[in-house]
Amino acid sequence: MGGLRKLLYPFAVLYGLVIRLRHFLYDTGILKSTAYHFPVICVGNLSVGGTGKSPMTEYLIRLLQPNYKVGVLSRGYKRKTSGYILANSSSDVWQIGDEPFQYFKKFSHINVAVAEKRTEGISQLMATTATEVIILDDAFQHRKVKAGLQVLLSAYSDLFTDDLLLPAGNLRDIRSRAKAADIIIVTKCPDGIPDATIERLTEKIKSYGNASVFFTGIKYDEVLKGTDTELAINELKDRHFTLVTGIANPAPLTNFLKEKGFTFEHLKFNDHHFFTEKEIDELKKKALVVTTEKDFMRLEKDVPGCFYIGIAPFFINDGGTNFDTEILNYVAKEKAPLKKAP
Repeated sequence: MGGLRKLLYPFAVLYGLVIRLRHFLYDTGILKSTAYHFPVICVGNLSVGGTGKSPMTEYLIRLLQPNYKVGVLSRGYKRKTSGYILANSSSDVWQIGDEPFQYFKKFSHINVAVAEKRTEGISQLMATTATEVIILDDAFQHRKVKAGLQVLLSAYSDLFTDDLLLPAGNLRDIRSRAKAADIIIVTKCPDGIPDATIERLTEKIKSYGNASVFFTGIKYDEVLKGTDTELAINELKDRHFTLVTGIANPAPLTNFLKEKGFTFEHLKFNDHHFFTEKEIDELKKKALVVTTEKDFMRLEKDVPGCFYIGIAPFFINDGGTNFDTEILNYVAKEKAPLKKAP
């Protein structure tokens, strides 16, 4: 953590007091949480972003959708609407947000909804759709909902165990909240991470509770996708391109491209950045624009000919067998009878 940010530590202490008071009110029952009699899986983190929630949400969708009707509920961060919205064929990125729109476009047999109030969103989703299991995207801090299974993500390069609260660090919640997790995944691990490092970090994380601990790396697609065309990633080798990122932590992607020997200009924007007309005009002048899938949701219509690099997590050691089993066992145990949508 940078020296200047450490000077903000007193403010982090004050922020921590407010957060601890809030958790105390929920833990003692003064503020109420709602639990459900059907599977609700929360995917979240303790930090401000960059842990790989979207790829993990997609992993869960792929795991569950062959046998269950899946619903994904998100807040729809930075959308230009409010209230509960169920995605449909007329929805766009501005109505429901970039990540929910990505899920909706990618998976045709799931229900995707957004709502600031997660309890209202869950009630509406279950009442109006044939949903058997709900995945809550980025809701670990949302204590009004008591998810049946809590999946906590933490990036290898910025592990929650070593981080500080905002504004001195990147944590938006206290480290001890990790005890509420059923599963903790260390994401974005480097290639060839030693077994000794995995054992050391597992022991460190286990000091915060009894969650199952897993480790994942990043796999990038070998084929870039555009609106109606594709481009093999190796074709970038002899072409100068512009990389556009509006994600919390683009370092793994830029490192991946540099390791391949590519030459590119990197335009870095804040997470979930909505591009201005001036920025769009500048991007249109670029010979080739490459971006992330999430950013592609916001750029596709305005920057013709741009491509995105797909991403997926892969589990280290057991290939995810134990993780998959834990998820499937939970859903099978908690599954409620499927109701027909009105």
